[in-house]
Amino acid sequence: MTDTTTEKVARPHRAAPPVRKTQAPRHVRLRRGLTPWLFLAAPLILLITFTYAPVANMVAYSFTDWDGVSPELSYTGAENYAEIFTRGELFQVFFVSGYYLAASVVQIAAALYFATILSFNVRFRNFFKGVLFFPYLINGVAIGFVFLYFFQDGGTLDSVLRLLGVESDRAWLGTSTSANASLAGVSVWRYMGLNFVLFLGAIQSIPGELYEAAELDGANRWHRFRYIIAPGIRPVLSLSVILSISGSLSVFEIPYIMTGGATGTETFVIQTVKLAFQFNKTGLASAAAVVLLLIILAVTWVQRRLVPDDKVDLV
Repeated sequence: MTDTTTEKVARPHRAAPPVRKTQAPRHVRLRRGLTPWLFLAAPLILLITFTYAPVANMVAYSFTDWDGVSPELSYTGAENYAEIFTRGELFQVFFVSGYYLAASVVQIAAALYFATILSFNVRFRNFFKGVLFFPYLINGVAIGFVFLYFFQDGGTLDSVLRLLGVESDRAWLGTSTSANASLAGVSVWRYMGLNFVLFLGAIQSIPGELYEAAELDGANRWHRFRYIIAPGIRPVLSLSVILSISGSLSVFEIPYIMTGGATGTETFVIQTVKLAFQFNKTGLASAAAVVLLLIILAVTWVQRRLVPDDKVDLV
């Protein structure tokens, strides 16, 4: 009896046979593979139709002498690009972008300041958030007309200065320097709300435990900004710099409405529009647009190489 029991105990158990996974039918696997593409079909069609196809046409037109009206066009090779790089006046308009580039620095600094202040517990902070973001919601054409009356001779700005005891007979949009400075100031007022919202969202995404630990350690608001907020919003700050540089190079709306490019306020985009629709040089204008696109891509690439978007870990 004992031997029999020992034999039963010593006998190894047989492993259970492996469960075979049944492969789904082919039509089911095909449907699963096509389902994501069906959801992506509509946005991809819209993206290709209204973004990539026009860009491809623009590149094709840049190698022709098309006037934008005639059904016939002839291939001219790289003559349009050679004309752009050999005619100095076509590139002089980029100096105007320097005003907007300087204004973007002020814009980012002001947006970061207000976002930092309103991230703390201050009175009426929701009211001030709305006030700062409201200009970004206004149509650019409306802003251009409003500030056109604001800067005109004897307009709102002169009336306010007169109330403050300052007599001014300056034509704010009459000279190149004052006009570009005024237009750059309008761009600061309009677009600061976008950067403000980006910075505020990035600041509020920082874990609250870090602020509590810093407060327990006796850190003041400057220390919290320097060691917590500034490193935490670095990716968003990098994005804002890219948007500001590309926006400074492609300014169009405000100077076109307020001055039409007169008194030395013509930007590269306004010049391109005039080449296409005023002088009927669509081929040359397309080449100018391609050059602007390449410049923006190059600036973005350099900025990303100098300031890589590393993952921020504050914990």
